[in-house]
Amino acid sequence: QVQLAESGGGLVQAGGSLRLSCAASGRPFSSYGMGWFRQAPGKEREFVATINWSGGSTLYADSVKGRFTVSRDNAKNTVYLQMNSLKPEDTAVYYCAAKYGSSGDAADEYHYWGQGTQVTVSS
Repeated sequence: QVQLAESGGGLVQAGGSLRLSCAASGRPFSSYGMGWFRQAPGKEREFVATINWSGGSTLYADSVKGRFTVSRDNAKNTVYLQMNSLKPEDTAVYYCAAKYGSSGDAADEYHYWGQGTQVTVSS
């Protein structure tokens, strides 16, 4: 069992930056692939970024590529999402998730989810 808790969301102007954190507790964090997903009002949850157990492999949605960076610190049981050049269309609840084995971009492959943190980008 893994418990995930996101933090770092908030209100920011377009062009600004935020850094989300996801703290994990429970089973060894380093054995999990981690992902970030988001859900905007009236829309389905969508993939944002994923990182493998070592941090050596990452994947991004086209909509955030070049603006967002996912990283992890296994010693701190934490995964991060650095978000730069934010746009109003990035407004959503952001969720972190953990899956056994490798990283991936499919939400249904993830076994554990956090409660989410709201990110609002004003124009």
